[in-house]
Amino acid sequence: MTRRQFLVASLMKRRPNIVLLLVDDLGYGELGFQGNPEIPTPHMDSIAKAGVRYTNGYVTAPFCTPSRAGLLTGRYQTRFGHELNVTGKLNLDPAVGLPLTETTLAERLKKVGYATGVVGKWHLGATSAFHPQKRGFDEFYGFLHEGHFFVPPPYAGVVSYLRKNEPPYDAENPMMRGTEAIQEGEYLTDALAREAVSFIDRHKAKPFFLYVPWNAIHSPMQAKEDSQKRFAGIADEHRRVFAGMLASLDDGVGRVLGALRKHGLERDTLVIFLSDNGGPTAELTSSNKPLRGGKGQLYEGGIRVAFAVQWKGQGKGGRTVDTPVIATDVVPTVLRAAGIGFRDGEFDGVDLAGKVGERTLFWRYGKSVAVRQGKWKLVRQNRAEFELFDLSRDVGETRDLASEQPEVRKRLEVELAKLNGEMAAPRWGGTR
Repeated sequence: MTRRQFLVASLMKRRPNIVLLLVDDLGYGELGFQGNPEIPTPHMDSIAKAGVRYTNGYVTAPFCTPSRAGLLTGRYQTRFGHELNVTGKLNLDPAVGLPLTETTLAERLKKVGYATGVVGKWHLGATSAFHPQKRGFDEFYGFLHEGHFFVPPPYAGVVSYLRKNEPPYDAENPMMRGTEAIQEGEYLTDALAREAVSFIDRHKAKPFFLYVPWNAIHSPMQAKEDSQKRFAGIADEHRRVFAGMLASLDDGVGRVLGALRKHGLERDTLVIFLSDNGGPTAELTSSNKPLRGGKGQLYEGGIRVAFAVQWKGQGKGGRTVDTPVIATDVVPTVLRAAGIGFRDGEFDGVDLAGKVGERTLFWRYGKSVAVRQGKWKLVRQNRAEFELFDLSRDVGETRDLASEQPEVRKRLEVELAKLNGEMAAPRWGGTR
């Protein structure tokens, strides 16, 4: 075959479908494929079993909205000021949202003919200018703010474990289909699975990009009664509600994967699974073991997440990769898979299907900063002193080596200062 014939054949071949499954506030140690047998998660586990599990998979921030900004742009969100989280009334500020100067993955895929849809929690701007359908998505079903109750009042059919003064997530934050507010009566995790399956059913004949940012297992904690009853052996009610929520989430993921199988699309679909940040253990019981810390921190428990990729038509499944990867790798990986070119240095990530060598990973969230290079991680949490950890021997970050390894500390401080100097100031305040 000549080069011209090869290029023509490549262009005639259908581009792969992309399914990006993002779960909310899931602890690193909670899934079966992460080694936890307590709560069965066979459908999420199947992605790792049929594909690649990244044991050192990171997101770019320890909170919801900045993590999503990095994921969908392929760039550190601190480069464009989307640094801090957005909660409450801040959602209603017309200046708050993913900057319009940034191009989303959906916009890039739509340009080459993909059908694009988002089903779930947006949290990248709740006012008109930032609506998903103005950021490259043809279809939107979900809500725009940081959280949502799983059923409408009076919360029938669920077991709730709510905090005192639980935020009124639904105030000025309705469920929406497109730009229209709607009423949704089904348990929200089930409703999102229903809508995701519908998107696949309707767009099976052409390449599609389906982004499913589940709101589970983010608070408020509400499990279906029948799901919660599956875990009668768990004595703690708090943990039992969490288990029911996680089981429903796994069932929902199973329905999405089942729709791909039903239409014979598994081999032609790249499925990417990760959490937006680590789990808030006290709030949810979600475990980040064996990592230190959790949501809101730049210790490993806040930024290292369950991360798996499946593409049954490409490569052998069941592999484990220990090389550090990060959510900014998703955009270049998808673009290369879809045959879409991009400039060198355009993204802060790399194509995961290529050779992923040693590189410096960077994080900044308010008063906290961190870098990782190889086995070494330098972190300063809330303007405390720098701490240095050898993650190859101390994944739990229990032994600070800053005083024992001054040369390593100095080298990483230089790297951190260089990267930090490339970043923009935060565009708004919020949760720090």
